[in-house]
Amino acid sequence: MPPTDRDTILDELEQRLGHRFASRALLEESLTHPSHTQFQPGPSNQRLEFLGDAVLQLVVSTAIFDAFPEEREGVLSRRRSVLTNGVFLVKVALELGIDRALRLSPSEDAGGGRTRASTLEDAFEAVVGALYLDAGIETVRALILRWYGPLEDRLGMHEQHDNPKGRLQELVQPVHGNEALRYELHRTEGAPHERSFDVHLHFLGRKIAEGQGSSKKEAEESAARAALENWPPE
Repeated sequence: MPPTDRDTILDELEQRLGHRFASRALLEESLTHPSHTQFQPGPSNQRLEFLGDAVLQLVVSTAIFDAFPEEREGVLSRRRSVLTNGVFLVKVALELGIDRALRLSPSEDAGGGRTRASTLEDAFEAVVGALYLDAGIETVRALILRWYGPLEDRLGMHEQHDNPKGRLQELVQPVHGNEALRYELHRTEGAPHERSFDVHLHFLGRKIAEGQGSSKKEAEESAARAALENWPPE
């Protein structure tokens, strides 16, 4: 039987992942968004996401524990959070090309679902779960650490972006006090499951940045990050 376009897509993804699945059905399940099951009956990736989240936490926790033998629990927890949070997982999912292999309903695909952060995060964790079932913990551990590369380098790139509100407050508070910054919810749009928040950041009563996100917290962090990139304000 000649290969289909779907076979080619999965072959390319397996090459980027570094693993040839014994069970292609597991890989397909990990890439199946819940919307696709309304269009074509079958399992979605939600169960594999649940499993993959646990596997990822174990692998990253162990790697950080080994890499930083002198650090205390609080520091290890923060570093694990950097390497397992949604922003980071979306970045790795895009690096691996998981977005191109997703199975979505036509309407979800047309609505930008292939680039939606929550969809990519869930799919990445589901792929990890599928790899664990297909090949076991040692294989999935080696693959995850290969995708991540040197942990110190990844942490150096991402830790600085992990708490933009805290870093901005550290700049402002010693000179201007605790009340100099104010985050104001400017607008909320979209259906409840696809809500978008727009936040304005004020410094000493003057708007200096805006931020958008799928939650108020995410929008505030986006605004703080924008302010940091242009600090001090003119």
